[in-house]
This record gives sequence, C-alpha cells and structure tokens, in this order.
Amino acid sequence: MKIIVTGYNGQLGFDVFHTGKRVGLEMIGIGREELDITNEQDVYKFVDSVKPDAIIHCAAYTAVDKAEDDQENCWNVNVEGSRYLAKAAEKHNAKFMYISTDYVFNGQGEKPFTEEDLPSPIGYYGLTKYEGEKVVQELLEKWFIVRISWVFGINGNNFIRTMLKLSETRDELNVVGDQFGSPTYTYDLSQLLIEMIVSEKYGIYHATNEGYCNWAEFAKAIFNEANRNVKVNSITSEEYPTRAIRPKNSRLSKQKLIVNGFKKLPSWQEAMKHYIKELTHEVK
Repeated sequence: MKIIVTGYNGQLGFDVFHTGKRVGLEMIGIGREELDITNEQDVYKFVDSVKPDAIIHCAAYTAVDKAEDDQENCWNVNVEGSRYLAKAAEKHNAKFMYISTDYVFNGQGEKPFTEEDLPSPIGYYGLTKYEGEKVVQELLEKWFIVRISWVFGINGNNFIRTMLKLSETRDELNVVGDQFGSPTYTYDLSQLLIEMIVSEKYGIYHATNEGYCNWAEFAKAIFNEANRNVKVNSITSEEYPTRAIRPKNSRLSKQKLIVNGFKKLPSWQEAMKHYIKELTHEVK
C-alpha cells in the first residue's frame, strides 16, 4: 500500500510516516518544502505522479492565535489545501484521512463530545478545520475524519517540552486549570491511524489517549514524573487571556473507535511517562 503523508515534518506526520514504514507500507512524506498544498495544480501534479492508495492529511495551519488575524492563509491551508488533496484522492480512488481537532466544538458543558455532536467552533482555526471536514465529506466516499487533541510527540514543540524547559529556570508557574481534555501521544495515535487506513471502516472518529485532565493537572504530572520541583498554581482562562478563545471542554468520546473494534489508546499518564523517557534518552 502506497500512502502520502502531508505535514511529514510535524509531530503527528513524522510518527505516522515512521509507523507506516515499520509495518512495511510504502510511505511518501511531504512537508512545505516538497509541496505547497495551497497550489492547486502542484497538488494534482504531485498526486498524479505518485498514484497513492491513500492520503493521510496531517498538514494544517495550527497557530490558533495567529489565525484570528491571518485568516486568508489559515483558510487557504486548512480548507482549500484540503479540497485540492481530496479532489486528487478522488481521481485516484484513494482513501483519504483528514486529521481534525477538538476545536471544531464550542467547549461548553462537561460531557465528552460525541462523533455525532454538531460542531460549533468558537475561533477561526476551529472554523477552518470544520470547513475542511465538510469539504472531505462532500467530495469523497472513502474518507476518515479523525479529531484529536492536545498532542505531543518527539518531532516538535509541545506542552511537555515547554514545561520542562520552564522548569530549568522557574520554581513556580501559573497554569490554566479550567480547560479539560486528553493529552495525546503521537506515537500511540499514529499506530491507530495506520490500523484505520488499511481498513475500510470509514467515518468520523475521535482519537485521544484515555482519561481527562486540565492543563494545571497535566503540568503537575509532568514535573512529578520528571522529578522537577516546581509549584503549579491553577488559574482561570480569564487570568491568562489569549487572542483566540480556547474551548474549556475538549473532552472527546471515543465510542466510535470501540464500536468499530479499534483498540483504545493507553492512558494519558502512561503516554506521558513513555514520552518523558524518550525525551531523556534523546538528551543523552
């Protein structure tokens, strides 16, 4: 099976590419240097040359705050780029996996959002990701939409790396404690995505590590695991204003995974421990 992975230089794309290779799939990884997905003709030309069996579309404009002011670029990448890739996939009868986000929801309430809940994004980034979802569903028959949240991986910056870096110079930190979600390890997630793409169990899925926490709880767990003596003060979102509003409830129900016989991912605590070990190994 021949698979194109967009966003190959990002945290998730990197792990998806290498996981696919490990199980013997032919993986073609592309980043911005190899292909500008907002250039329609370049996309068609590239996909025509590869003739893939599947495309796993991890590339996205993910700068949530910047997106509020840089709307044209954000739309071009997340909506138009996805449209061109989906059209190219349709031409070659290739399966298409679109990586989406918890930001398509409004973040209200405390119940986990299900795959059937109607998206209602509160920021521009979330809006463009939802528009991308709609494009995929309109243009294709063989599609997966996989909503993920709070990712961390070996190839890139993330919350764990930031906390560990700050712990080198700080012994006290204020961290938001009223936004809840599931930290998700791209190493675990990539194995699930590869299992999905070789199947024909199409549809919308939520895929995260098991369990929920808030950012302050996550920070405390990181410092505890890494033996860093840092005091974490839990603060409200209002005390840490950002350009884009963050959803307070990013809990996602994974019912669809269970119904379709996919294995649940490990708990976020296990995932975090595995990742911190990997980071320590990397530093050595």
